[in-house]
Formats: sequence, structure tokens, C-alpha cells
Amino acid sequence: MVSARNPPKYVCVIGAGPSGLVAARELRKEGHTVVVVEQNHDVGGQWLYEPKVEGEDPLGKGKALNVHSSMYESLRLTSPREIMGFTDFPFLIKKGRDTRRFPGHKELLLYLKDFCEWFGLREMIRFNTRVEYVGMLDYGEFGKDLRWVVETRAKDSDKVVSEVFDAVVVATGHYSQPRLPSIKGMSAWRRKQMHSHLYRVPEPFRDQVVVVVGNSLSGQDISMELVNVAKEIHLSSKSLHVSEGLSKVISKHDNLHLHPIIECLHEDGRVEFVDGSWVIADTIIYCTGYSYSFPFLDTKGAVAVDDDRVGPLYEHTFPPNLAPSLSFIGIPRKIIGFPFFESQAKWIAQLLSGKRALPSKDEMMKSIQEFYKAREAASIPKHNTHDIAEFEYCDMYADFVGFPHLEEWRKELCISALVNSDVNLETYRDCYDDEDLLQVAKKSPHFTQLEPEAFCSL
Repeated sequence: MVSARNPPKYVCVIGAGPSGLVAARELRKEGHTVVVVEQNHDVGGQWLYEPKVEGEDPLGKGKALNVHSSMYESLRLTSPREIMGFTDFPFLIKKGRDTRRFPGHKELLLYLKDFCEWFGLREMIRFNTRVEYVGMLDYGEFGKDLRWVVETRAKDSDKVVSEVFDAVVVATGHYSQPRLPSIKGMSAWRRKQMHSHLYRVPEPFRDQVVVVVGNSLSGQDISMELVNVAKEIHLSSKSLHVSEGLSKVISKHDNLHLHPIIECLHEDGRVEFVDGSWVIADTIIYCTGYSYSFPFLDTKGAVAVDDDRVGPLYEHTFPPNLAPSLSFIGIPRKIIGFPFFESQAKWIAQLLSGKRALPSKDEMMKSIQEFYKAREAASIPKHNTHDIAEFEYCDMYADFVGFPHLEEWRKELCISALVNSDVNLETYRDCYDDEDLLQVAKKSPHFTQLEPEAFCSL
């Protein structure tokens, strides 16, 4: 839907990671004045690697963690670089950098820095500034004229600065606040327990018996890295029916063992599994995912996080009672992130400028409830509400703003990588058989739109 043009808005974007950067760009394109508030010293968000984790709670139980990034030193992308770029800024190979198709995290950070410089975004960002509070200026009046008070504090300063904005875009990511299991005896277990959020390098675990809880991508990665230094690794998984790739890894390493979920932890160091087996461990690493957390946000109950369902949010983006002045970008998981964040950013920017309009509040609420019911009927747990895993949804979302659908080659390269990783977990990042798809991708407008010379001059 299209409506009359609105005056430019004064917009606060919280976070200078991928979603915050593309939001800032799209908002400025629409003529809005943008301030990006970033707690760290540089752009990148999750991709800004932080090796120093001393002093942080090992289980990440604090409300506001000092360490934002969950990157470990050896982390490499799980998707090929070709599918990762924003639609008008391909993630190209550059001389003198990490040229692998599945590069390390540092290469993606450099890509984001290139993106930031290419589009002149840095001037909008206030670095080393933490958001302390976001609330409605007149919270008794819900509606289109709603304004927001944002309180921030610069690093190493006690002074809190208060500012009023027409709109706020929350782009703080979803891989920083550890999600922990509830295990009997967990609080009484005397040895080392930590969440993978603070795992960085394998050396501290040399000659240890380590239990890794969670058969996720990080759980598999960390287990494969630890086999070279730890005495034993015991991987605890919800299901013993694991992928062919993980099965190959386990059969290859004598010190890597698969177990069902943990039944109980004992004070003497025993970790007892539900099948009755047990080990005495030195360390437990919980690779159990992350929760959504917005400790700074006060919406008077209009938005809440319930078992990792952020809601109610229309299309994972707008709370009906506060839209479009409050929005969230980057909430969905299990998608090709960058193009999706870009479509979200365009929608938010165009709604604020008046180029487009949302359905009524009642229509948005009805849509949300129908979505919840569909997820429930499909037996999808509440904490997986925002796990999309559908190309079709991404394309439908793009239609809201006239954004292009995901290219077929992007979808096929994504599936190819997933299939390969399922079968060849240890080698899929370096051995692949999708050269034909790769050639189709490289001949597409996505890769030919920029002059190579211009890009390399960055």
C-alpha cells in the first residue's frame, strides 16, 4: 500500500552490525536523518572478534554483557561467500585477503568495513556508546506521532545523554545472550561450566575431559577443534541419529564420543546421561544457542520476549501498537541473512517516509495470531518462532517493498552447501562440487554490477 509522503524522520538505529548498517543506508536513502549507536569501537557487530573475555560470567547470566561477539578464533563461514553479500555490494575476493569461498570471520568483517566506506556510513555512527534506555516520550498515546527517548552513555563516562527521536530501529543481533539448559545439579557442579559465547581457542582445554552440550553448528565445530588437544570430548545431543558427516567425524577420532542428553550433574564431577552412562569431566561447554534480549527497551508491555518469541511482531519486524516508529531488524534466523535484512531495511525506511503503509493494527494482530497457530500446528516450539528456513517467506517479504526475490543461484548454492556439510562435515568448506552453479552466479548482475577497478580502490 502506498500513501502520501511524510516529512523526514530523526531515527536512532541501535547497533552497527550487518542489519544496523544496511538499515542506516536505506533510511538515509529515504531522506531521514540517522544516528547509529554502537557500543563497540568499530562496525561489525557479531563479526567484530573480541579475544579478551576475562571478567565475563562464564555462563553469560548477566543482563548486559560486556562481550558482544560470540566468534571463536578459528570460525569460518558456514555458507559460501557468494550468497552472503547485500544485493548491490557483492562479497568479492580481494587480493591479499582471505580468498577462500568459506572464509574466516575476519574476512566478513572486512567486507562490512568496505560496505561502510563505500556508502559513507561511518559519519552516522557514534562508537563506544551504549544504549541504556529506550522508552516512549508520551507512552499513554499510541499511534503514528509516537516519539522515543533514547538514553546513551559513552564508554568510560558516567554521563547519560538523553535524546528524542521520531523512530527507533533495534538492530542488536541475536547471537550474544546465552541460552542455557535446565539440568539437575547444574548449580551444584563444582568444576568449570561455560557457554560457547565465551569460547575462543582450544588450548585452555588441553588434556581435559570436556563435555560439549548441543549438536549445533558451534557444538560440532568446537568438538572437532578440541579433538586435537583435549583428552576426551563427549558430545551430548538431543538425538543419537546424527548426520552422516558427524558420524564420519566420530568414527575417525577415538577421543570423540556421542551421548544422549544429560540426566544430572554431580558435585564430584560426574556427568550422568539419560541412558545411565557417565563420565567425570573437567569442563562443560554449553553450545545451546542464544536468546533475544533487549534490556534497554521499555515498551510498557507492548513488546515482550517469551521463550525466545519476540512479540507480537508483524512479519518479525513491527509491533502493531507501536509501528512504524519502533521496528526490529535481524530477528529472523535460518535464512540468507544479508538480502533479507536489506529488504527489512527498505520496508522500514519506506514506511517512515510514507511511500508505503502498514495494514491496520487489528489486521496485523490477526496475521500474527494466524502465524502463531500455523507454527503450533506444525509442532514448532515457541522458542523457534523466528527460525524461518523458507526461501518462499523471504520472497513474500520482498514483495512488501518491491524488492527482488532471491536469485535462484543463491538459493541453489545455499542448498548445495547444506547438503555437502551434512555428508562431509570436516571438509565441506574446502571441497565442493558446485562449479556449474558458481559460474552462473558470477555471470549474474549481482557480480557484474560493480566495476572491479572501482571496488578494488577501496
